[in-house]
Amino acid sequence: MPVTIKDVAKRAGVAHTTVSRALRGSTLISAETTQHIRRIASEMGYSPSAAARTLKTNRSQALGVIIRNIDDPFFSEILQGIEEVAQAHGYSLFMAASQQDHEHEQTIVQDMVERRVDGIIICSTQVSTEQSRQLASFGVPIVMVNNQAAEQYRYSIYHDDVDGSRQVTRHLIELGHRKIAYLGNANAGRSTFDRQAGFQQEMDLAGITVPASFIHQVPGGRPENGLSGLGHFLTLPVLPTALVCYNDMIAFGVLQGLQSAGIHVPAQISIAGFDNIIFSAYTNPPLTTFDQPKRFIGAEAARLVLGLLNGSEESAGPKIQTLKGSLLVRASTARPA
Repeated sequence: MPVTIKDVAKRAGVAHTTVSRALRGSTLISAETTQHIRRIASEMGYSPSAAARTLKTNRSQALGVIIRNIDDPFFSEILQGIEEVAQAHGYSLFMAASQQDHEHEQTIVQDMVERRVDGIIICSTQVSTEQSRQLASFGVPIVMVNNQAAEQYRYSIYHDDVDGSRQVTRHLIELGHRKIAYLGNANAGRSTFDRQAGFQQEMDLAGITVPASFIHQVPGGRPENGLSGLGHFLTLPVLPTALVCYNDMIAFGVLQGLQSAGIHVPAQISIAGFDNIIFSAYTNPPLTTFDQPKRFIGAEAARLVLGLLNGSEESAGPKIQTLKGSLLVRASTARPA
């Protein structure tokens, strides 16, 4: 039979309420008594019942997290930030991947609510206005991360992609490039529009005209999309001297395609990515990219949802937080030949 609080109380020679308070870290119990009780509980193999705690507090001590793709290293780093804060506050995580399927995402949220998670963090690039209304109807705190319509939610955290793209583009202009192209992800909603806007703003500021053929969109953000997108630029009469990619994954495909075509990076063309996922430092050459504060974004999302649960954030009203990152210059960019 599992060890109970009463068993621990009997061994420690105290009331079971004292044991309960000590294990919760109550200030009503002295530090010496708390340490004594926790040592005995550990020796006896006592483990608190999550089900009993849920019934007593009406809290499951669990958060639901929905990410776009489980194999996406960008969201895995955000997840690390969420987990670090959640664990520090005694919360566990239920995680699921939506695979960019909005109906499936809705079902996941409903399942999580039925399993009585205390709050939900959704890491998604696209959620419609109608979906936002449906999500609000579930009655649990929901925080959106990096969503294309962040302003439609009371609680949202996202990255300033316009600023990030401007920094990447400015770096290439300062190197002396004038024939700079942009390769975007047509399925990424707001983020690709913001990154393209930042690119265009910085080019306009420098007085550089961007031919229509120098902006190209592909239907996804994976290496194979970068490889196919490179094909568009290779057919142009004049090859750009620099290419800004929507994300690092697209840049990986571009680098592979250029290597296969015998085009040297950065001697013949500079390549820049976005996100600074873990593999970007190990490409050949290492990729210049924009470092989003991914783990910090996740940590801030967890702090926000926990603040909603204890009432401190809700009383302060809606909160939309925009975070900024920094440029990481590596060997894939250089002055034009």
